[in-house]
Amino acid sequence: MSTVRYVAIGDSFTEGVGDELPDGRVRGWADLVAQGWANARGESISYANLAIRGKLVWPIVEEQLEPALALKPTHLSFNGGGNDMLRPRTSISRIVDAFDRVVQRCDDEGVTLIVLSGANPSGQLPLSRVIQRRGDVLSAAVGSHLAHRDDIITAFNWPDRELSSPPYWSDDRLHMNSRGHHRVAARVLTALDVEPPTGWWSLPALPPAGARGLAYYREHVGPWMRRRLTGTSSGDGREPKYGVWTKISPSHPS
Repeated sequence: MSTVRYVAIGDSFTEGVGDELPDGRVRGWADLVAQGWANARGESISYANLAIRGKLVWPIVEEQLEPALALKPTHLSFNGGGNDMLRPRTSISRIVDAFDRVVQRCDDEGVTLIVLSGANPSGQLPLSRVIQRRGDVLSAAVGSHLAHRDDIITAFNWPDRELSSPPYWSDDRLHMNSRGHHRVAARVLTALDVEPPTGWWSLPALPPAGARGLAYYREHVGPWMRRRLTGTSSGDGREPKYGVWTKISPSHPS
């Protein structure tokens, strides 16, 4: 059985924001995929995750892609564009160009590429119609762009209507909760021809929580707008959570 060396690049979706563990660390779908993959193989795999929250798609490519490829992975997962869609005057074609760069470099290095689309948060957010429309266009553009590439593994989450419903989202309504991250992990493992734990597709719903009304805008929308106005990001100064290879050994699935 060949060795698996899996590296993930992206933004908060891939970093795992929203799936916080009791000790304060974030987990997320990519961590779950690595563990599920090791469990299914019955042997350890190597895993790295260079994703940083708040990143636009081209900074992901410019800052994370080459360091990820320098690790000599067998598999690389990529998602980006979610933060771009929240900005005015977003260019869908420029986002697709970033996907092209990742495809080309993985082809150059002989790395198996796993492409994801993000989950759809629009139903819970302000400007939901704008976000929905942009996401639909981006998802369709990336899907059609890769349709002829049977060698690229795809896990498209944007069209998943179940995943877009409130029980899969955290208090800020922008990031998936643990339930959402498990569902994405189940989709990625299935795309890899790995059988995920059945329960990962739909864990029991979490109790309703989080601010509503004006409190929601004060706690979540306000800080986000301040970062936009000041040109700062929630990822400024953050280091990747797994910047070098980490050994993931088989365990009993949770």
